[in-house]
Amino acid sequence: MERKVKVAIIQMGMSDSIETNLEKATRKIDEAAKIGAKIIALPELFTTPYFPQDEKTEKDFPEEIPGKTTELLSKSAKENQIILVAGSIYEKAGNKQYNTSVVVDESGKILGKYRKMHIPHDPNFYEQCYFEKGDLGYQIFKTKYGNIGVLICYDQWFPEAARALALMGADIIFYPTAIGTVKGVEQKEGDWQHAWETVQIGHGIANCIHIAPINRVGTEKEMDFFGGSFISGPFGKILAHAGNKEEVLIGECDFSENQFVRDGWRFFKERRPETYKKLLEK
Repeated sequence: MERKVKVAIIQMGMSDSIETNLEKATRKIDEAAKIGAKIIALPELFTTPYFPQDEKTEKDFPEEIPGKTTELLSKSAKENQIILVAGSIYEKAGNKQYNTSVVVDESGKILGKYRKMHIPHDPNFYEQCYFEKGDLGYQIFKTKYGNIGVLICYDQWFPEAARALALMGADIIFYPTAIGTVKGVEQKEGDWQHAWETVQIGHGIANCIHIAPINRVGTEKEMDFFGGSFISGPFGKILAHAGNKEEVLIGECDFSENQFVRDGWRFFKERRPETYKKLLEK
């Protein structure tokens, strides 16, 4: 049985104003819903500039969840009758902060949240100065269209995270992202965008699931965010691919194809978990 659904990912650039970014995001959610999208996703830290370029910021960006942003997004999801993967938000939780994604259903109800597990710490990506490592585990959000998994940006380089979500029953993994090239930094190891795209398509193939990375665009200080958001199917077919400008990208996903590929290639049936003990050794 076909399980088709239109998925939209919103590739956008951000300003220093949370209010302006939220207004743009909700406007683009409306736009995506009007052309038939039933699941809509936003980028990482979509309410703010990418402040972790600096080890310190004077801006007061952290906010509680639920809070003002999630209230607005819940209203938007309900009005448009869509499932919303709310990118990620700089979450304040007591005396700790996290990089957190929220998923909202068509009634406006928050289904839950996922806190980014793998936190990078490199020049221009000083995220450990801001975010704790996620403490909620990997999450599956069950919706009327399918089971949604969310991983955030740096998580996308870790095959274990994608496999965990696939084993938990994910039909699609969304990867809200903020990645680009850094001025003055040579890509000695190879093309960053090509590697970023290839590794995520590989996760989709290895796990026989759909993949949807959502990047930002534009130049912020020393970084040029290259966009390139895409949606791929369970054997690596690109269903939709964005350029390097703002764009509402639509792809039609058939989640029944996941099981078809899984049955044919037997990647799960022939797994040998008893041989994988090295994965748990430091």
